Amino acid sequence: MDRLLSRMLLLLAALIALPAAAADANWWQAEWKYRKPITVDAGPQGAGLAGNPGRTPLLLRLHTGNFGFDGTQEGGNDLRFVSADGRTVLAHQIEQFDLNLGLALVWVDVPALTASAPQTIWMYYGNAKAPASGNGQQVFDPDYTLVYHFAEANAPARDTTAYGNTAGAVVPAAESTVIGRGVQLGAGPLPLPASASLAQEAGAPLTVSAWIKPGAQTTTQAIYARRDGSAELVVGIDNRVPFVQLNGQRSTPAQPIPEGQWAHLALTAEKGALQLYLNGRVVAQLSGELPALSTAAVVGADAPGATQPLANFDGALDELRISRVARPAALLLADATAQGADSRLISYGADEQSAGQSHFAFILKAMPFDAWVVVAILGLMMLLSWAIMIAKSRHFGRTSKANAVFTESFSKLSGVPLRTLSEMDRQGKVPPAMHDGSLWRIYQVAIDEMQQRHQRDGNSGYLSAATIAAIRASMDAVMVREQEAMARRMNWLSTTIEGAPYVGLFGTVIGIMLVFVVAAMAGAVDINSVAPGMAAALLCTAAGLGVAIPALFGYNWLGARAEAIGADMAVFIDEFAARLAEEQDGRGPAAVQG
Repeated sequence: MDRLLSRMLLLLAALIALPAAAADANWWQAEWKYRKPITVDAGPQGAGLAGNPGRTPLLLRLHTGNFGFDGTQEGGNDLRFVSADGRTVLAHQIEQFDLNLGLALVWVDVPALTASAPQTIWMYYGNAKAPASGNGQQVFDPDYTLVYHFAEANAPARDTTAYGNTAGAVVPAAESTVIGRGVQLGAGPLPLPASASLAQEAGAPLTVSAWIKPGAQTTTQAIYARRDGSAELVVGIDNRVPFVQLNGQRSTPAQPIPEGQWAHLALTAEKGALQLYLNGRVVAQLSGELPALSTAAVVGADAPGATQPLANFDGALDELRISRVARPAALLLADATAQGADSRLISYGADEQSAGQSHFAFILKAMPFDAWVVVAILGLMMLLSWAIMIAKSRHFGRTSKANAVFTESFSKLSGVPLRTLSEMDRQGKVPPAMHDGSLWRIYQVAIDEMQQRHQRDGNSGYLSAATIAAIRASMDAVMVREQEAMARRMNWLSTTIEGAPYVGLFGTVIGIMLVFVVAAMAGAVDINSVAPGMAAALLCTAAGLGVAIPALFGYNWLGARAEAIGADMAVFIDEFAARLAEEQDGRGPAAVQG
């Protein structure tokens, strides 16, 4: 029965908490009114990637065709991205957000992009009070040492990583690039800083990637160059054919980039091999390890120190990245696939609107501090009363079961001496479960009294009427102590039954007083200003009744069980005294008293 009570209490707690969660169990936070599912599919039905890119900074293109922009803040400050589990917030970085144009470019950190199964990202928006998110630098992992989006016009390119490797010059902007805004190279180079984070150690890995759009010139041009004495590393194009050059050695010719078209170009260096990627596919290779390079790199022109400098790159460039690790081929292919205009990696679902808060949650939000104090007091009273009821239920259950076992064993020994059951217990011939019962403790006291009387009087087992009365008095004393133990802490239940409604009513009265005072001071007495406070005040009374009613049921039920156990003890004492008197009959005059 105690298990049933525990389950009923858990069910009651769940029913109390259910209304607050009924609004929407899987909604991230109720303050955000809208959300949009974004499905990322790198498998055969989506981007068709052969491998798993892993952690990927994913570009989301929002426009009027897939997003309404209604309800969002200026600048997209209320955008939040949550993983499929509904709890994990993903870092994001806004490159562009224009409500008037209906266009946004947002980078989201996807912790584990795999080709095995699609995954869903939830974009939440529609919270006018949400502050701007400050986790943009966490979108790119720490191995990215430079990331240029070129989002700022007429300003040096800003590094969006935590390293702060801002460009050393202003380069003319190029509009209508692959992602957003890029730079137009040719007139002058884009120098990179000679920072410690960009220093290249001998044999260390490296990844350089960018979107490029070659111009009409077919000369040999430098796209990325770094020279330090006799050491050199150059990525360029010759007649629009990309190549990599390391210490005077150049890779074999690859396929050309068509004039006027954008292409994703990437270089990786690792374990004595350099690989050149075009649109995510390897097009050229070169053996050799990178030398130590501590000088500043140059983008769009050859680096100082060249005996025969290459021509400046005549074309546009966008999304320049440098990493101090060799990025996997699957990630480079994902970048080339997802960042392009015709990406099959990402699909956008229909917007969803929150059902809003439940009535119970609305009341909880309107509760003042003093009401919470009253509810907290009632909560402590409820927990203590439930703990007492559960403990008492378990104790009464064990006692009743043990008494039933004892009664059955005692009844089977009718016609034999009363001490037989005690002797069988010492021999281990009776169930040990009866030791937890009150009847066994009463019986054991009676047997001990009988043995002490025999040893003291030495009358060959004869007990006088006075001796039987004394034994019965000892049994009655044990019964009284057992009844006191059963009644212990039951007074707290009665206090909870009578006091909890008054505590709740006290909170209600204080709450109503405050509601009217605040309404009078504000000069507003309409239903919208008064009703939330009144409902919150009445919740205190409801909480008091919710504490008292289970305690009332539990008190009555436990009282009935205690009375049944007490009746069993009284009946056993009478039966034992009667059998003891019969056992002494014939040995001498003995009358049962009591």
